[in-house]
Amino acid sequence: MNMNYSKIQNEIINFVEERDWNKFHSPKNLSMALSVEASELLEIFQWQMNEESSEKTISKAKDEIADIFYYLVRICQKMNIDLEEAFFEKMKKNMTKYPAEKFRGKSNFGL
Repeated sequence: MNMNYSKIQNEIINFVEERDWNKFHSPKNLSMALSVEASELLEIFQWQMNEESSEKTISKAKDEIADIFYYLVRICQKMNIDLEEAFFEKMKKNMTKYPAEKFRGKSNFGL
């Protein structure tokens, strides 16, 4: 995957400005919208009995993932958060919290 984050940010800014939606985009509102989209992604898999994904399932999931990403980027724009920096800072914390030698192959995290 070769993602052009600047192009994505500009596309989102233009989309919002053309519709005069900036006034609605508080971090609270965007977070709620992101949560709704995440729930819509979950709903796709809610009653599936196996891990196989049909083309229809993949297509639906792709749309919801794009919506989630849109809101995530928009929250970062509104809060002046560098998404790449935030990601790597959090991964560093996760590596300390969950060292590979202690957590390899485990899913219960000590519960």
